[in-house]
Formats: sequence, C-alpha cells, structure tokens
Amino acid sequence: MKCPCCGHEMEMDGHRKIDLMMCYECGYIEGRRVEPVLRHRKTNFERLHEMDLHDTVAFLAQGLHLDEQQLTHLMESSVA
Repeated sequence: MKCPCCGHEMEMDGHRKIDLMMCYECGYIEGRRVEPVLRHRKTNFERLHEMDLHDTVAFLAQGLHLDEQQLTHLMESSVA
C-alpha cells in the first residue's frame, strides 16, 4: 500500500491495540485525513540535500555536537 501523502510504501504498525498501516517516511497513519499541506511536505533528506555546505555543516554540528571546522574539513575532503 502506498502512502497518500508522500508515495512511499506503508508498513504494518503493530504497536497499538489495532494494527494500522503507517508510513515511516512522513508519519502518516491509515485512516487519518490527508490535508493538502501534508502532500507537499518535504522529508529531512530532501531538506538536507537543498542546503549548501555551510548550512549543512552548521545543522550537523549543532545536532551532533561536533566541531564545525573538523566537520567542514571532513566534508570538503570527501567531496574532492
């Protein structure tokens, strides 16, 4: 079954009293209304892909508590 919001494959979520199909990409659960805003919501990977190098480094360094200079050097060396 495909997710009506993002189009990814939905999987059975057995953590509830009643098993429901759930999309692990966008969080849609079977039976919920599909709002127009949710149809155009981007995934984290799509957001990260659109960032430039400096924004990506700042985002990763803040979230992973890493040094920005070391992360920049690592990313630049892997691209080259």
